[in-house]
Amino acid sequence: MLLWTLPAPAQESEFEHRQWPAGAYSFSDELGGFHIRSVTGRGTREDPVVISEEMNSASPVTLVIRTIRPIRAFDFSGNYANGFLHVRLEILNNSRLAWIEFEFELQEQLHEPSLFGDGLSFDQRRTDARTISSDSFMEFSRDFEPYDRLLLRNGKVDPGETATFGFLITDFTPKSQFYLVQDPRIPST
Repeated sequence: MLLWTLPAPAQESEFEHRQWPAGAYSFSDELGGFHIRSVTGRGTREDPVVISEEMNSASPVTLVIRTIRPIRAFDFSGNYANGFLHVRLEILNNSRLAWIEFEFELQEQLHEPSLFGDGLSFDQRRTDARTISSDSFMEFSRDFEPYDRLLLRNGKVDPGETATFGFLITDFTPKSQFYLVQDPRIPST
C-alpha cells in the first residue's frame, strides 16, 4: 500500500528573509513574525514604496529599513536617501483574530524609543492628516515624545482581509538603518 503525505506547513525558519530594494532603501522581515510578499515604488509622494505583507499573528513585528544609496539630506534628485520616505503598507491579516486598532512605532535603535533629537518621525512638523491614510480605520493619533507612534483606530480588519496604511516617514538626521514596529490590536476580553 502506497501512502501519500502532504508536506508539513512551512515554519518561520523555513522562509528566506531577504532585503527587498525600492528606491533608495531596502526593506526586510528578517526579525521574523511576518513575511514580505512584494515591494515596489521609489518612496516619493507620486510613487510611494508599497510593501505587501502577511501577518500570521496579532503580535508586534518589526520591519528593518536600510539605505542602499548614499545619504544626502533634502536631495530630491532620486539618487540619494534624503530623509523623506512615502510608504504604503498592504497588510494581510492571517492571524485568525480581528484587529480593532493598529499602531506603528519608529525606532532608530532597536527596542528603544525614538527621541526628539534623532529627527525620525511620522512627519511631526505637519499637524494635518494629509500624509496619513488607511482604508480600514477612520481616526488616528500621533505621539512624538518619548516615542514616535501612530495609532489608527475606529475600524477593524477581519481575518483574511487586507488593510492599507499610508504615511510619510521623515528623518532630518538620516541614518543608514532604522525600524518600523507594527502592532495590530485585538479586542480585550
